[in-house]
Amino acid sequence: MTGRAVTQHPMTPRPMTLARLTSPGAAVPATLAPAPTFDLEGVLASIDTMAAQKPVAAQIVSVANSDDTSAAALAQILAADVALASRVMKLANSAYFGMRGRVTSLQFAVTVVGFTTVRTMATVAVTDLDDESRLPADFWRTSTSVALAASTLAPRFGERPQDALCLGLLAPLGVALLHHNDQEGYAELSAAEPTATGRRAAEVRRYGIHAYRLTAVALEQWGFARSMVAPLAAVDDLSDGDAGLLRAALELAARLTVADHQAVPMERLTRGLLREDAVPPVMDRVRAEAEELRLAMLGQ
Repeated sequence: MTGRAVTQHPMTPRPMTLARLTSPGAAVPATLAPAPTFDLEGVLASIDTMAAQKPVAAQIVSVANSDDTSAAALAQILAADVALASRVMKLANSAYFGMRGRVTSLQFAVTVVGFTTVRTMATVAVTDLDDESRLPADFWRTSTSVALAASTLAPRFGERPQDALCLGLLAPLGVALLHHNDQEGYAELSAAEPTATGRRAAEVRRYGIHAYRLTAVALEQWGFARSMVAPLAAVDDLSDGDAGLLRAALELAARLTVADHQAVPMERLTRGLLREDAVPPVMDRVRAEAEELRLAMLGQ
């Protein structure tokens, strides 16, 4: 990402302003201040600017997806960023990977957590998701809950747990970007819309794009696999089976983190692939491991 000009995304042939993206006649809630012009290309370009300040993390985002990259080569690059390297080591030794205290080298840590996870952690660093002071309240509590739920449920949906973990960790990237762009307005929007579906609808009215679709645009531009991108774009389409795992993980996280959440039946969200009786043990694991995962991701 470092030094690379932001290319125009095929989904966004010109800068996405609020006027262009919002449908005619769409009402902005009266309680919210007028939304700033939302320039999607400008937001993505600003991330590339941040990447220039974190060259090691940016290089990892760029090379970790290459077929020519080895664990040894990735560890060598990672070693130049002590903070990020320590996070990878801490995650490799966490309860999630079942290797507590046994991972003593950076190369072994990269092998244990996998290239996609290392790339995800580098993306977190590049986009300042590791700075909780710049994020909405409970951002990481929600993110780690979604990630652990997705990872635990992944085999039921024919997905790899580590890929699902990364999808869950990166899914709320768009929330952070909207919050950075319109901090006061986004806080008011979130307070006014307690349900996830209602919040996404309000995001579209205000910005012309909802947070998860914004994440999808960013990840696609950076070359993440389609299996990571497609569920984010289709999260509200109940007929889309590929997004069932993400919907289930988001619902489970909401049950754990949102006061007075009105539960949506898992069978409805997953086209019958997940029954309610399978949920309690997943929730127990998320409760037990979410805080440790948050601390590992933030290097605390």
